[in-house]
Amino acid sequence: MKPKAPRRPAPYKVVFLFDVDNTLLDNDRVIADLRAFLNREVGPERARCYWTLFDRLRTRLGYADYLGALQRYRIEYPHELGLLNISNYLINYPFANRLYPSSLDVLDCVKQWGIAVLLTDGDVVFQPRKVHRSGLYEAVEGRALIYVHKEKELADVEVRYPAAHYVVVDDKLRILTAIKKIWKQKVTTVFVKQGHYARDSKLVASLPPADVSIERIGDMLDCSLKDFHPAEVMHKPRPRSH
Repeated sequence: MKPKAPRRPAPYKVVFLFDVDNTLLDNDRVIADLRAFLNREVGPERARCYWTLFDRLRTRLGYADYLGALQRYRIEYPHELGLLNISNYLINYPFANRLYPSSLDVLDCVKQWGIAVLLTDGDVVFQPRKVHRSGLYEAVEGRALIYVHKEKELADVEVRYPAAHYVVVDDKLRILTAIKKIWKQKVTTVFVKQGHYARDSKLVASLPPADVSIERIGDMLDCSLKDFHPAEVMHKPRPRSH
């Protein structure tokens, strides 16, 4: 007997797709903590070696692979006794302490309008670990998508979470621009000005503006659904009300 094809989910009205690093979670702070720990464990010179390997791997893969860089570091320094401490530090890092203020409140808030889904890039070990230990996986009821290049996987996103309209929230304007080019009026892009990518004024100036810009993720608590509706979107920053 031929097995039945899996049923396609019924379309949602609105699906909110949230990036993780520097959108919901302060990943710059995570990296700063790791830099300090590496300096203490192996010294500045060998720490620089790790970050050189890390940057090379990120250039090749297109995403941050902390554990992959650690494997390559092991090849360079096979007798480094601090290696296990570094691995343990990464695996057990307290990611829940690095969530931006109101991140969980925002995920809960948008559920009144649609569903919240995590849409992030990363490796198959460290990134899922981050999503789970931060509490984000539970907050979105297990709706988490982790790709190598998420902007290239929109067809898969549509299969898994079909919707009349999408709202993509991200700190990388380059990613938002790429998604807007593909989904056009089917998506509202929300640029969160957090993290080093968002603060790169030269990079930001080289790209078209997102549909909505906010200073911090918590600003979404001051919005209503109409702020993310295509007919209501304005190409200007949306200041936080007080």
